[in-house]
Amino acid sequence: MADPSVHLDYPVHERRLDNGLRVVVSPDHATPTIAVNLWYDVGSRHERPHRTGLAHLFEHLMFQGSGHVGSAQHIAILEAAGATANATTSFDRTNYYQSGPAGVLDLALWLEADRMGTLLSALDQTNLDNQRDVVKEEKRQRYDNVPYGDSFRHLLALSFPDRHPYAHPTIGSMEDLDAAVLDDVRIFFQAHYLPGNAVLSIVGDVTPDEAWRKADHYFSPIAPRVLGERPAHGPLPPLGGTPRIDLEQPVPADAVYLSWRLPALDTRAYDALGLAIDILGDGQTSRLHRALVRDGGLAESAGSGTVGLIDGTSLGFVVARAREGTTAAQLEEAVGEVLTDYLAAGPTPQELARARAQHELVTLQDLASVADRADLLSGYATLYDDPTLLNRRLPEVLALSDDEIAAAPGRHLRPEQRATLAYHSTLHGSAR
Repeated sequence: MADPSVHLDYPVHERRLDNGLRVVVSPDHATPTIAVNLWYDVGSRHERPHRTGLAHLFEHLMFQGSGHVGSAQHIAILEAAGATANATTSFDRTNYYQSGPAGVLDLALWLEADRMGTLLSALDQTNLDNQRDVVKEEKRQRYDNVPYGDSFRHLLALSFPDRHPYAHPTIGSMEDLDAAVLDDVRIFFQAHYLPGNAVLSIVGDVTPDEAWRKADHYFSPIAPRVLGERPAHGPLPPLGGTPRIDLEQPVPADAVYLSWRLPALDTRAYDALGLAIDILGDGQTSRLHRALVRDGGLAESAGSGTVGLIDGTSLGFVVARAREGTTAAQLEEAVGEVLTDYLAAGPTPQELARARAQHELVTLQDLASVADRADLLSGYATLYDDPTLLNRRLPEVLALSDDEIAAAPGRHLRPEQRATLAYHSTLHGSAR
């Protein structure tokens, strides 16, 4: 059931080209702008053992030229026409997006079609070596040489079984990046970058008929290919045995990270937990911030969140970083007390109302942008197989009952179901 007080009515039109490409169009003539968004149903969970990081590496390689586009010219060509472009990779998908004046539609579609259809003709050892070095430097700067940069890698290892598709971070490992050869990259492209494994969303100042015609013109010449078998892993049971890692590192302060296995992204239970975890740790009005930062003075920061994943099991987490004089043990105890109280008493009516209002605000802000709307359409089509959720997701989440939200933490955030990662700073003589 959806919340009847919230009504969204964005137009959503969908067709599939003969080669399998799914095309979703949402006209919006309020401004003369256009967004072109292409999601491929491939992320780090589709990587083979000992070849981690290929999905993210390929995000970089897709900008290094194709059959009719020079190396590193994709973004430059769009920027010269007044548009912007970029891409991201996650566990479950890789997306490529561009937006700008309505007149760049043909250019954006041609560029995307050219690299979908002809990238292998431009993929050579020089491009591979160049972008491998770029990714390795990104890994050093964002993960290896910054305080707490290895936290997510450890949380994934604690939360998922060895070799589970979600057990390694999207960036991959240095060893696997070094081991990748040109044939590995070509095989990865042929296995995943095909029309039948992609969703193209076009949002903005265009009619559906015009969008169909242009998409068909640029993408139909790309031959269909058969997508290989993709086994689903299904939901994992809750964590047991409270696994933990304690690290002594020269980080600025002690810190504690907790994680739980949650239901998959496309479940009502995940939606209820999303709101419950927002109440626990999203923003300065949250339980964790008030108890540990504002009132308790134990932490510099404290919060919680979720990583929504589609293949059976998502991830929930709590993060707290200590103030000077607070140890990781004291912080962990204080976080545990907040969680125990939350599980026992549940959220207040005021907290429930605030969480719903904040979720509604963030969602409506996303929907206001043609670029974000295109991304949502591609995501709903790829992960949920239903782009019309663009209009239904917000009402469905807001319609969750107080009882559903209140009961969710007791089922999924219990102390015996969590993993713990603790940092003990060696800079200030922190005692464990």
